[in-house]
Amino acid sequence: MHDEGEAEDEGRASIPASSNGLSRRGFLASVGGAAVGAGAFAAGLKLASSDAPVVGGSYRNATESFYGSGPQGGIVTSAQSNTYFASLDVSTEKRRDLEDLLRSWSDAAADLAVGRLVSPAPFGARSAEPDSMEVIGLGSARLTVTFGLGPGIFEVDGVDRFGLRARRPAALVDLPTFPFDELIAQKTGGDLTIQACADDPQVAFHAVRELLRMAEGVASIRWTQVGFNETPASTGTPRNLQGFKDGTINPAGAQLEEFVWAGAESPRWMRGGTYLVVRRIHIAIEDWDTRSVSEQEQVIGRHKVSGAPLGESAEFDALDLDATDSDGNPLIAVNAHVRLASPKENRGQMILRRGYSYNDGVSAAVGTNPPAYDAGLLFFSYQRDPRKGFIPIFQTLAQNDALSQFTVHTGSLIVAVPPAALGPGHYVGESLFS
Repeated sequence: MHDEGEAEDEGRASIPASSNGLSRRGFLASVGGAAVGAGAFAAGLKLASSDAPVVGGSYRNATESFYGSGPQGGIVTSAQSNTYFASLDVSTEKRRDLEDLLRSWSDAAADLAVGRLVSPAPFGARSAEPDSMEVIGLGSARLTVTFGLGPGIFEVDGVDRFGLRARRPAALVDLPTFPFDELIAQKTGGDLTIQACADDPQVAFHAVRELLRMAEGVASIRWTQVGFNETPASTGTPRNLQGFKDGTINPAGAQLEEFVWAGAESPRWMRGGTYLVVRRIHIAIEDWDTRSVSEQEQVIGRHKVSGAPLGESAEFDALDLDATDSDGNPLIAVNAHVRLASPKENRGQMILRRGYSYNDGVSAAVGTNPPAYDAGLLFFSYQRDPRKGFIPIFQTLAQNDALSQFTVHTGSLIVAVPPAALGPGHYVGESLFS
């Protein structure tokens, strides 16, 4: 899903359906179901110490604050090059356990964000050591940790297990079934989410690893996904696995208040937070690679190299949906992705996109030639209200988008993302329980 229908018109007004390579509908049939001793501490690393280790190397020492009076980090933070995303099921029936977990997670995330190792896990009875220590020497690498609360925190099959049903935000709706979804149960849903982003993949993994150890006996892994982006040294809008810049048009400044941050319409505990929709989108790379650059540009509605809208020269040139060619056909086809995703085609609505590519190897299908990649886009969509943002926008895209012939949505979830913890002694979601 890039940055931005009607039925197909003649000529260049629309993009024909695919007839080459691995089809989007055939994808699921092909994939099937899925000792450091005291010396380290003498060198300056301490468990939950006030002395953060100093490790050499540019971005390795860079930090992003976990605490704040606004949204959590990792949403409008300049995108790091790696993410490790985890969705969890809550197993406890005790509200106090859930509160204690969020409190412990917040304390640990604040330490991890500045390069500290973490204290012993309160619930991790099987944890022999307080920290796995695989990040010694790696620095904080701009780590952010973002927590989300799914619908199951408020109600499961009509059961209000934590006494929080009355505090469920109206915007935290169950996502509808979209045309052509082929969701895998093992990559869909969850009660709690953790997204760690960092400019080092091991730092991101370590953060989730330690938080999951803390959750033992309270919550367990439902699904995870690793994602990657351009390296820390890269600048500009990142490219996805289709080779196009992804995320050119995003809300900024006052638009964030209007379209992304939850306002007075949300419960008090959510104001200043946001709602996240995650989609795991498989891309039929083999099919995409059979298309010429010109064909690909018609599907997307942008030039591949510059990122400019068709007919323009620079990435951030305005999207002119009224421009026509010499035959009177739209320069940007009626089913081009950027047209259907644009605010103009969606009642002025905008969502904040923060995508990461993923590559889980190749499918287990026998005789597939060439091998079918299990790769694509881990798509994060933040908005003030999914009923006005992601849901109607994607309903249009799912029905008419030319890009959909190359993609299959295999994973999905929705969560409420409360504002950040205010400071030490506070935790994410605190006011939900008060």
